[in-house]
Amino acid sequence: MQFIRRSLRNESEAEDLCHDVYVRIYQAALKEIPEPTKPLLFTIARNLLLNRARHETIVSIEAVADLEALNIAKDEPGADRWVAAREELRLLEDALAHLPRRCRQAVTLRKIEGLSQREIALRMGISEKTVERHITDGVNALANALFGDGRSR
Repeated sequence: MQFIRRSLRNESEAEDLCHDVYVRIYQAALKEIPEPTKPLLFTIARNLLLNRARHETIVSIEAVADLEALNIAKDEPGADRWVAAREELRLLEDALAHLPRRCRQAVTLRKIEGLSQREIALRMGISEKTVERHITDGVNALANALFGDGRSR
């Protein structure tokens, strides 16, 4: 718990993550716990922290696509921001359309439909490592299309 608390400032998030670590340890125990167990415990905690950090940095494509549906009267963005957001969405859609078919499929299943890498691998009939490579390549290509020169277009 101290290891997790040092990485997360929010106490309830730290408790949730600690619970997730215990769930993973329990699942591992159902199969067979390797000796020694302490490194396994810290490896699981580190991996969950890394996953949480990755998820916090990913912007949902659906969230960008649903900008029009929000219909919020106050704090409505000005026309310039709305046009810029629509242009970024158009760039994203165009970049997604130009990805290789299998790469586009993996990125869509992961980032839009929210499937796990394992589920995607089973659905596409490829290894999880290949799914990971497709997603990495695809997300990098999308990021370059939107922020290729280091600035939002």
